[in-house]
Amino acid sequence: MYIVVTGAAGFIGSNLVKALNERGEYEVLAVDDLKQGDKFVNLVDCDIADYLDKEVFLRELGSGAFDGAIAAISHQGACSDTTATDGRYMMQNNYRYSRELLEYCVDEEIPYIYASSAAVYGAGPEFRENRACEAPLNVYGYSKFLFDQYVRRNWAERTAQVVGLRYFNVYGEREQHKARMASVAFHFFNQYRAHGRVRLFEGSGGFGNGEQRRDFIAVEDAVNVNLFFLDHPGQAGIFNVGTGAAQSFNDVAVATVNACRRHNQAAALGLADMQRQGAIEYIPFPAELKGKYQSYTQADIKVLRDAGYDAPFLTVEQGVTRYVEKLIQRAAV
Repeated sequence: MYIVVTGAAGFIGSNLVKALNERGEYEVLAVDDLKQGDKFVNLVDCDIADYLDKEVFLRELGSGAFDGAIAAISHQGACSDTTATDGRYMMQNNYRYSRELLEYCVDEEIPYIYASSAAVYGAGPEFRENRACEAPLNVYGYSKFLFDQYVRRNWAERTAQVVGLRYFNVYGEREQHKARMASVAFHFFNQYRAHGRVRLFEGSGGFGNGEQRRDFIAVEDAVNVNLFFLDHPGQAGIFNVGTGAAQSFNDVAVATVNACRRHNQAAALGLADMQRQGAIEYIPFPAELKGKYQSYTQADIKVLRDAGYDAPFLTVEQGVTRYVEKLIQRAAV
């Protein structure tokens, strides 16, 4: 039977496919939209049983072609552009498509794990899986929020596991196709390699220059949470996927620069030294992001821990250093 991964050529999806392979799972049905053809590189080192375009997959489900052939669906596919303004596309792609997959899984009694987002929380200040904490700032966040609400309203109708994973700021390998929506760690690495400095926003939301804080989580940790729920079909609900510890953009910049310096046999520097030497530069906060930007996020992970996920999470210093080392290796090929 297939494990279906939608968004399989994307960031989290391709890392999940690779992790399934490493566990000996090769009956993976990869579903995606390859209009952006260069995403294929994320699957080159993965083994899949088949590939289907996302619209073809939906039609095949409706025709009964996969009845009895699917063990679980991991729905990682979505438009994740937080600055997108085409609400019709966002709602069709993120909300309606997710609904149709869920309804199929309910009919067929198939476990369904789907990607939600910390964007549902908006400006916070609390980040708990609770309706009172949810106030998205953009249509992307609203599309994720609305589907979470649909899941809650129909909770009593579920016939198998349903899990929503609210990803916080995920970074790591296989995100290069995301361009401007790639993580700050990815952008900082490329900026430093090209220009010898990284660029951060000046202060916003009551935070100083580069001191805006997010819950940055390594993609390997996000994947491990997915695997945990695949392994524990009795667990269901909506869960935050973050480390539970906010760190600043300055922390990410320092970790990135020092990983690059270490590769060049240069001594590590502290934040003040990097600022003084011009390795860190602050640029004006974009006017178009005012009122639409999360200056602070920190996942409350009590519900995740209560579900039995007890593995530690990588800190920014650990995860970003590991990621930069891999980026350097790939750049040398």
